[in-house]
Amino acid sequence: MADQPTTATPAAGASTSPGSPSAQQQHYVPEQPETIAVAADTEENEDEEGDADSALGEDAASSTNSITASILEYRTIQGRTYHSEKHNSKYFTPNDEQQLQSQDITHHYLTMLIEDKLFLAPIQDDVKKVLDIGTGSGIWAIDFADQFPNAEVIGTDLSPTQPLWVPPNVKFELDDCTQPWTWAADTFDFVHMRYLFGAIADWDELLRQAFRVTTPGSWVQSCEADVEILSDDGTVAPDSSMELFWNMLYRSAGKKLGVTFQPIGENVQKTAFEAAGFEDIQEHSYKFPVGGWPADKRLAEVGQYVQLTMLNDVEGYTLFLWNTVMGENAPGYQEYLAYMRRELKNRKIHGYMRCKYVFGRKPISA
Repeated sequence: MADQPTTATPAAGASTSPGSPSAQQQHYVPEQPETIAVAADTEENEDEEGDADSALGEDAASSTNSITASILEYRTIQGRTYHSEKHNSKYFTPNDEQQLQSQDITHHYLTMLIEDKLFLAPIQDDVKKVLDIGTGSGIWAIDFADQFPNAEVIGTDLSPTQPLWVPPNVKFELDDCTQPWTWAADTFDFVHMRYLFGAIADWDELLRQAFRVTTPGSWVQSCEADVEILSDDGTVAPDSSMELFWNMLYRSAGKKLGVTFQPIGENVQKTAFEAAGFEDIQEHSYKFPVGGWPADKRLAEVGQYVQLTMLNDVEGYTLFLWNTVMGENAPGYQEYLAYMRRELKNRKIHGYMRCKYVFGRKPISA
């Protein structure tokens, strides 16, 4: 792209290699879903009018915090708010209304992707107590509580951004899942975790904690994505903003932050389930399109919602990472945002991301 800004290169000390293990480590190559067929109509969307960025435990030692003034002292980066510095974690997306809208859209496309289901694990119909780690806007917990009115559902997150009006069987707690969990052993009949990429430094410990609090014979499920836009036909070009901006940021930020944005490529889910002691582990791999380019109507609709969540807040997905990798106020950011939005609307670009659901059962004898 001749009119692209100069190729972004990470600030001194940053890694430009993919956020996967070092070359000395074995790189996991998961089984791939089938290639997505492209629709016949792949004309570029020239409608550039109006970017969608403006649319749409009480023990003192507990890691669960009451809502105090300190928790509500959000960090602010160029007008966007992020969770309080009282937490040890530094999560990369904002916690403001614009990002919460994108989280709700994400919930919708992930539900569509698995054929209008909230989960894949074969949980019991009489599930009694459920934990949703990293609940975000709380939408999954609320939908689950509606579907299972006799279950008690607890959603946890770093920020109290969930709605006040919720089903009577759901509640939300402030908690950092990277700290020791304070629930008693054998408490929950189902533990649900979704999109924790960029938040977890030790996946083995995360699943050990989940194993401990799950009742024997019950299930834990993890849904993750590799935050990298790929294509099977070369339409995500090496000189595109998707590659030079989006993919570069997510590949480079992992080592700087000590986390991964490629949990599928690094196989952290299944490895952690196995290390924790789960049995009957199952993996379900998907590709979800970025945009409405697939020939399959359902996948095209999924892709339209993926496109919408990114157009709604491409800034929120990249601002913190840009400052981390390139340096605060490094030039070129706004230009890349503009090019990224244009590419997201281009139906000739057949981009997709990889997604994987993994679930396992705690042995009855545990």
